[in-house]
Amino acid sequence: MQRIRLRYTKRGRLRFTSHRDFQRAFERALRRAEVPMAYSAGFTPHPKVSYANAAPTGTGSEAEYLEIALTAHRDPEKLRELLDESLPAGLDITDAVEARTSGLADRLTASIWELRLEGVEATEAERAAAVFLAAEAVEVQRRTKNGMRTFDTRGAVVSLEAAPAPGDRTPDSACAILRLVVRHVTPAVRPDDVLSGLRAVADLAPPVPAAVTRLAQGLFDEESGTVTDPLAPDREAVTAAPPTAAATAAAKAPEGPAA
Repeated sequence: MQRIRLRYTKRGRLRFTSHRDFQRAFERALRRAEVPMAYSAGFTPHPKVSYANAAPTGTGSEAEYLEIALTAHRDPEKLRELLDESLPAGLDITDAVEARTSGLADRLTASIWELRLEGVEATEAERAAAVFLAAEAVEVQRRTKNGMRTFDTRGAVVSLEAAPAPGDRTPDSACAILRLVVRHVTPAVRPDDVLSGLRAVADLAPPVPAAVTRLAQGLFDEESGTVTDPLAPDREAVTAAPPTAAATAAAKAPEGPAA
C-alpha cells in the first residue's frame, strides 16, 4: 500500500466550504481522477483518507493537509495534477509527496494566520497587539457543544504583529494586517478567539468581520520561532531512500515498439 500526503488550499469563495463539503468534493475528485484508492473494511467501506487539523469554516487557507492510501503505485506529482484538475478552482492541490515517515498530524503543532482588518488603522492594530502581548492571560468565552467555555488565548499566541495593508489607501479606507503564530493547544485557540481577546483587553473592534487566512502550519521550531514545512521529512526520506520495488519494476519494463 502506497501512502501519499497532499497539501491543498481553500481560496476565495471556497473558504466558506465546510470540512464535510470538502470531503465530498475530494472523494468525487478521487473518482474522476481514477485514483486506485484503498478502502476500509466493514459493511460500508470508505476510501482511506486521513484529514489533519482542518481550518474552520469561513477561513481561507494555503496550508491544509491530508493523506491517502493507494492499492497501486502512482507518481505523486502526476497524481497531484490529476486531482487538482478534478477539483473546483479555489480548492487547489499544491504539493504531493510519498509518505516515508510516520506522524504527519504530530508535525502540525502551530499555524501562521493572517487577519485582514478593514476599517482599522495600522497604528491602532499595533497598539492593540502590544496590549495583548503584554497581558499575562487573555480569557475569552466560546460556546461549544457542551455549553459556554472560558479559556486563555494569550498562552497559545507565540507572536503577533501588525502592519498596514499593502497598496495606496485613503483615510476612509484604512486597513490593517495582523499576522500571528498560534500553537495548536487544547482547547484550540482560533483566530476569532484572538480577535475576541483583542476586543476584551484593547477595545479593538473592526467594523466588518476580519478576512482570515492560514498561511502555513507545521512543526513549531522553538529556536527560530518559525513554522516548518511538515512534508519536508518525507521529501528528504524519498531522496535518501532507494527506489521502491514498484518504481524499479516500472523503470525496467521494456518499452513498446517505436511508432
